[in-house]
Amino acid sequence: MLDDFPEELETGKITKALCSVGFASPPDWLKSYDCLSQGEKMRVDIARALCLDKPVVVFDEFTSVVDREIAKVSAYAISKAVRRSKKKFIAVCCHYDVVDWLDPDWVFSTDTMEFSRKKELGRPLNSKFVGAALPYGRCFGNITI
Repeated sequence: MLDDFPEELETGKITKALCSVGFASPPDWLKSYDCLSQGEKMRVDIARALCLDKPVVVFDEFTSVVDREIAKVSAYAISKAVRRSKKKFIAVCCHYDVVDWLDPDWVFSTDTMEFSRKKELGRPLNSKFVGAALPYGRCFGNITI
């Protein structure tokens, strides 16, 4: 699995990234990616994305393939790693149980079409996101973060 990271990355940076997202088992680092559990794959994918020279990481189906308790613990570790990396992280998820653990700056619910922000940001918590989607199913267009 370590061999799947970009060759130009130092081993120390790779292992630090893996540990920061809650995948801190050196014996498991030697396994093939295909032999990892779904939760391990998720954490490896996020660690790899955090190592890349990209300012934004978007992760679809965030925690959808793992046990709910593992999802919460992983969300917490990943939240800390993302904040340390100074990158923007967009987690697309259908589970609300990880929101408190992930501690996002904002949440957009497609169920209610509501956009919520943290109180510390000085903006309303539950303002309607007007015009986010058209009733006949056209895509959102651009959503700027």
